[in-house]
Amino acid sequence: MTEFDSDEGQGVTRRDFLKIGAGAAAGIMLPSLWAPAALAAEKHQALGTYPAGVGRHSVFVGITVPLTGSYSASGKDLRRGYELAIEQINAGHDIARRWGMHGKGVLGKQIEYDVADSQTKPNPAVQAQTKFINQKKALMITGSVSSATAIALEKLAQREHVLNMVGASGSNDTTGKDCQRYGFRSQPPAYMVAQGLAPVLAKEMGKQVKAAYLVPDYTYGHSVFDSVSKATEALGWKTVSKQLVPLGTTDFSSALINIANSGADVFVNVAFGNDAVASSKQAQQFGILKKMKLVVPNISPFQYKEAGSDIMEGAYGTMDFWWGLEDRYPLAKDFVQAFEAKHNYKPRWTANIGYMQTYIWALAVQRAGTFYPVSVIKELESGHKVDSTLGEVWYSDYDHQLVRPVPVVRGKSSAQMKGKEDYYEVVGVVSGEKAMVPKGTFGCELGPYT
Repeated sequence: MTEFDSDEGQGVTRRDFLKIGAGAAAGIMLPSLWAPAALAAEKHQALGTYPAGVGRHSVFVGITVPLTGSYSASGKDLRRGYELAIEQINAGHDIARRWGMHGKGVLGKQIEYDVADSQTKPNPAVQAQTKFINQKKALMITGSVSSATAIALEKLAQREHVLNMVGASGSNDTTGKDCQRYGFRSQPPAYMVAQGLAPVLAKEMGKQVKAAYLVPDYTYGHSVFDSVSKATEALGWKTVSKQLVPLGTTDFSSALINIANSGADVFVNVAFGNDAVASSKQAQQFGILKKMKLVVPNISPFQYKEAGSDIMEGAYGTMDFWWGLEDRYPLAKDFVQAFEAKHNYKPRWTANIGYMQTYIWALAVQRAGTFYPVSVIKELESGHKVDSTLGEVWYSDYDHQLVRPVPVVRGKSSAQMKGKEDYYEVVGVVSGEKAMVPKGTFGCELGPYT
């Protein structure tokens, strides 16, 4: 059971003050960014789970990921990213210091957490996070591998005045019409994916191209279809078929027959997770991949491994993160090496989301010098640039979308692979400034701070 401070919770205690004094007497340099704000011990009005959630020694973070359901493989990877970041931050690891963290934990508090299975559904996620908020006084909630779940958790966070560092979510709606003051999303939305992918497709496949789409029938699928079709049509492509399928479909035959008979040159598979693998395998059985090139706008983390090189060789798409970026970004190399040492495989992009979002939140709290949610939100909105596994990134203040690069990849053949997990070649990295969503594009109106 967490022990709570009797006054504000986040302020410097007498014991902390004595420790600071002892450190100064010993000639130890105090962290310049943390100390002034923390020593100020600014008092705030109670809001959400603050200050009740700030224990004398710890704070709590609620994590919901799909451990079962269509997106379970990605959910397990996402969980491991969160856990690695929390472990490093709590220990004051060298990697945490390279991110910019000071000491052990966040403002001297250890991060405690619990993980619940969202089952790839919004309702179980909301129920679990509500329990974390009410019973454990979570100061931050996080975790999703579905835009429907992400949006539901954003609305919960806004109502409860608790920060939500969104997990995996690719719909424009997450930081568009359903945006919330208390929600921050790092994955590129469909618009950013399209801005990065369309020029590469036009260059590699030409401009007089007919495309057929397989689209999951919920907010993510519709967003990706709308953005990618619009961006490619602006470059000369023509959309000849759009086949809607429910999330969790197992038999895609009726949709794939229509795609096979559409006369398309390119099969754009918007499905994700287990659905993406199953639909791609069935498309191969229908002979679609013999006459059409494959494009996967958001390539699922384990898609190549599960679908195989016969399907994924030469396929184009984007990924939130690919471990091959370790050659570009020093913190990516730290992350990949630490993750692989712990789990015996290369981290996928869902793991990076959990890992990076945890660090970005912790750094914002550290800069704010308090866990008070309004102060942390304003710090995230300040445009402060953070060196990350994707280089320098920051949140826009008008929609809470991370301004970050968009990697475009192409599947390698078995002969091209230099190792068992060398699945993709990074063919382009589009800058965040070039791909970012212009203000007002998708109707974002952030809610109130209090």
